Amino acid sequence: MSQFASSPYLVPFDGSARLASMRTSPPKRAPGKKVCKERLVDLRKELASLQRILYAHDRHAILLVFQAMDAAGKDGTIRAVFEGVNPTGCHVTSFKQPSALELDHDFLWRTNLHLPARGQIGIFNRSYYEEVLVVRVHPEYLEPQGLPQRVDRETIWEDRFQSIRDHELHLDRNGIVVLKFFLNVSKEEQRKRFLARLDEPEKNWKFSAGDVRERAHWDAYQSAYQQALAATSRPHAPWYAIPADSKPYMRLCVAEILVQRLRALDLKYPTVDAKAATQFAAMRRELEAE
Repeated sequence: MSQFASSPYLVPFDGSARLASMRTSPPKRAPGKKVCKERLVDLRKELASLQRILYAHDRHAILLVFQAMDAAGKDGTIRAVFEGVNPTGCHVTSFKQPSALELDHDFLWRTNLHLPARGQIGIFNRSYYEEVLVVRVHPEYLEPQGLPQRVDRETIWEDRFQSIRDHELHLDRNGIVVLKFFLNVSKEEQRKRFLARLDEPEKNWKFSAGDVRERAHWDAYQSAYQQALAATSRPHAPWYAIPADSKPYMRLCVAEILVQRLRALDLKYPTVDAKAATQFAAMRRELEAE
């Protein structure tokens, strides 16, 4: 099993996760906004360097999963952390409401199509976890999925947790490092951000009446997240519950965890064997003789 980056926000692997004990705001001794931004600049530089080595090393892929309530800051965090990373080695996929084609397949199919190749960083903005979050809060969404009658509606969520654990273990065994981030925003901070989207014209396009309606299901979502995190945070695919009320602190935490994990892979640029070295020497002599 792969190692995981140390962090106070690592969700326990023993199923004991409780959302009520997880912070939504930074601790008192957390760095301020300016320091967070300065540290993030340094981490971005290191991340860009590590990504280049990851690409050349060509033995591992990185899959980052971002889940959160609306307005928690998934898009902004992805932009801020990966600014400056070579786009040829990094790909973001945002998963919306499933299409008719996607509904005709198992719930892991559409995300499997976007798994990163070796040497790549793949980022899922939402993911297969929607199937144990949104669909759990709105079980009527199961009907369009055309599930066979033998699928037990009483055990479906536990069955899907098992499928997810098996899936992520398979990815780990095949060189895909899975890191999952739950951006934990408070209900009050979400309210403020929704109001900002209404107050600031340049943010109006972000506002959705549907997002506000989902606030009525806040408690159900919190329960669904707690159960998903507790059931699927494992050493081969850890969850991190990152305080999201402060965007600069949240982005710094995500970057620190990712950089720590890449460092732990002990990535190296490939070296050439003796035969290739001899060929290179001959080519050098040919080029220098021109």
